[in-house]
Amino acid sequence: MPAHHNTDAQRPGGPGSIAGHTVARVGYGAMQLVRSSTDRAAAISLLRRAVELGVNHIDTAQFYGDQLVNQYLGEAIRPEDGVVIVSKVGFDPAPGGPFPMRPAQRPEELRASVMTNLRTLKLEQIPVVNLRRPESGGRMPLPADQAVNLDDQVAAMTAMREEGLIGDFGISNAPEGEVRQAISAGIVCVQNAYGLLSRGDEAIGALCQDEGIAWVPFFPLGSAFPGTPSVSDLPAARNVAAALGATPAQVGLAWLLHHFPTCLLIPGTGSFEHLEENIAAGSLVLDDQMLAVLDQAAAA
Repeated sequence: MPAHHNTDAQRPGGPGSIAGHTVARVGYGAMQLVRSSTDRAAAISLLRRAVELGVNHIDTAQFYGDQLVNQYLGEAIRPEDGVVIVSKVGFDPAPGGPFPMRPAQRPEELRASVMTNLRTLKLEQIPVVNLRRPESGGRMPLPADQAVNLDDQVAAMTAMREEGLIGDFGISNAPEGEVRQAISAGIVCVQNAYGLLSRGDEAIGALCQDEGIAWVPFFPLGSAFPGTPSVSDLPAARNVAAALGATPAQVGLAWLLHHFPTCLLIPGTGSFEHLEENIAAGSLVLDDQMLAVLDQAAAA
């Protein structure tokens, strides 16, 4: 029986907030639905199951699977579900290229990307859109015309907010200086890589808490890239998981919820079993000793 999102008990992880919307603190990141490219029915069923379990915050992007994931969402999510869909701009699909996405940072590209998102998501307004900044010194080369001033981008996002194309906007993949710059323009969330194993942006999480805006870490359990460390390999997480009868991944997610009250989770999966495990992590209680052990392990 579908949840109607009317009590905190139906919100995995309890209630959180983004852009004035009350959402479950355990949401869903749709990136891994790219793997369902040959099975549309399975992807739609997984999204419907997430909604049934109380998820009402879903993160996506037009460049996930070259529009495919957004199309799944446009088909699966209904207005009466009350789901806050958060997309991102700053990169566009690049099928057949060396990377599945390419920088699209110029103000006119941000607007074009929002318009495409509206079409594929079948929305009249996207509740929240994150401006994804390029990596400094990242693996993906940045053409000279894509080195765009943040103020110009913020002006474009603000204009789209005023026009009603987007409800609000946030920033993603941004250093602290840019986050502070964007806060003055009224961003509602920050989405950076952060978790037990990657705590470099601790100060940004604390800043979000101070400002009362959503802190939405991606790669919460370690990077998706092969050969990079995973929370599941961390002995402290394994020990706490064993004591709780949980998985190390669930412990890593629960730690984030305990660590920052403004944190919203968007773990992704293409598996029904992992979806239910991720949502169950919202009910996991870590005592002070467990939190201390995990903090210490993360700092080591």
